[in-house]
Amino acid sequence: MNRLIKIEDFSSCREQLVEIDPAELIPLPPPYDKIEKPPIRKLTDDQLKRMDASLDGVVAIGLPPPSGPEEEKAFIDKFLAGLAKLFTVENNWTFLQPLVHTLEYCVKCQICSDSCPTYIASGKQEIYRPTMRPEILRRIISKYIKKENSLVRKFKSSDIDLTWQTLARLAELAYRCTLCRRCAQVCPIGCDNALISREIRKIFSQEMGIAPKEIHEKGSVQQLRVGSSTGMTSAALKNILEFVEEEIEEKTGRKIKIPLDKKGADMLIIHNAGEFMAWPENLEAFAIILDAAGVDYTLSSEIAGYDSVNYGVWYDDFQFARVAILQSQVARALGVRKISLGECGHAHKAGIVIADRVLVGDLNIPRESTLPLLEEIVMSGKIKLDPGRNNFPVTLHDPCNMVRLMGIVEPQRRILRKIAPQFREMTPHGVENYCCGGGSGFAITQSTNFPDWRNAVSGRMKFKQILEAFQDVPGPEVKKYVCAPCSNCKGQFRDMFEYYGAWKKSGIMYGGLVELIVNAMVDIEKPFHQWEWH
Repeated sequence: MNRLIKIEDFSSCREQLVEIDPAELIPLPPPYDKIEKPPIRKLTDDQLKRMDASLDGVVAIGLPPPSGPEEEKAFIDKFLAGLAKLFTVENNWTFLQPLVHTLEYCVKCQICSDSCPTYIASGKQEIYRPTMRPEILRRIISKYIKKENSLVRKFKSSDIDLTWQTLARLAELAYRCTLCRRCAQVCPIGCDNALISREIRKIFSQEMGIAPKEIHEKGSVQQLRVGSSTGMTSAALKNILEFVEEEIEEKTGRKIKIPLDKKGADMLIIHNAGEFMAWPENLEAFAIILDAAGVDYTLSSEIAGYDSVNYGVWYDDFQFARVAILQSQVARALGVRKISLGECGHAHKAGIVIADRVLVGDLNIPRESTLPLLEEIVMSGKIKLDPGRNNFPVTLHDPCNMVRLMGIVEPQRRILRKIAPQFREMTPHGVENYCCGGGSGFAITQSTNFPDWRNAVSGRMKFKQILEAFQDVPGPEVKKYVCAPCSNCKGQFRDMFEYYGAWKKSGIMYGGLVELIVNAMVDIEKPFHQWEWH
């Protein structure tokens, strides 16, 4: 059985370690309980020759095999050099202390395993345990960094052989964790096994130039080169804002000019660039609300200033620092008092929490979430609201980085209780929520058959939660709304709902928070949210 995979197999077994069995996946309620097709596409023979898929038959990175022993040795040496750097202050100024704590003090009690949505959804495959990646790393450290003798390693059950295939599997395994940190939440001694996944990714990126192309080449590099992770240039931004202004007037009759590059505004609001391209209704709603409430804000047309994305927080300290510094420099040049982040979870983590490690002096501009601002606007009476306009079933998804990491739990709930009469919680929710399944870059990773794994495995617990939240109205005749105040999560829901046929089978759609607020505004005649959009 797949569950009997041992750590030794990572270096000793030459065959694929596990194969996802649809019968072992955690069951979903009807009509999603029937297995109509294999949940994950098989790779072609050509793909299997070109890239390693020996972990689980799934590819996020797709490392090509070495041409010979010399290339394999160089590959291993680079990894070990990067691993050694993780334990020096000058080379790991982000997460050295929690990294050492987790590696030294985890007792492998497995409490975290029962909290991991990927492990549970997979049918409890051993390779997806939160403790698997750290234990592999410990064994490598023991033998190749600390160079402990064989008797010590035998006593500690910590031997492992370091080959190209061992590292190829470890690289892929680091991209089977969404970094949701649900494991860290339940650890009785504060270990953070999700962090280990992130630090493994960092070695491969910073030392070896290896990362999913969607996160690095099409993400961080493109953002720093042309302005945004979507490839949207400053000129394109201005065209899109004109389109957004026209859409607002057409839908509401209001002529709103979205402030751009306004010097001395109270705040610079930075949205995820994905909103401009995929969900402009989110930008429209923000503009309507802020205009109606008289908020003094601006957007920026400078590189990184109009894209809150910072993919480096998932895989690379240097890429993270470059983006964080650019965003702060844009705000300083505009002379704004603070930076406020739109509906994007990882941008909250990167721009508000982790950025404190690099933003010093006059670059350390105050940074905040827009969610408390939206709550203040809704509760203050600055805009008149009719909750009856949102009289359909609504549930709330908690983005991991906003909620579990930062504790922004209640503002969005207080808003929904006021404007959505049929609001209901998922179980569990708040800081105990399950990840959407698209965290840490998964939602944008489209390599080979990885999206199938993401939808069938890493997003399975969230989809099950959503279905259970609407179990009183399961059919498609009643339209239902998953409120997801995060661009990355919406990307995952878009793909996952299509994968399962959620609109056709259950009438489930998704969207942000601000769209619901505008939909409830009494002085806007037509419903802002149109079901046919989805």
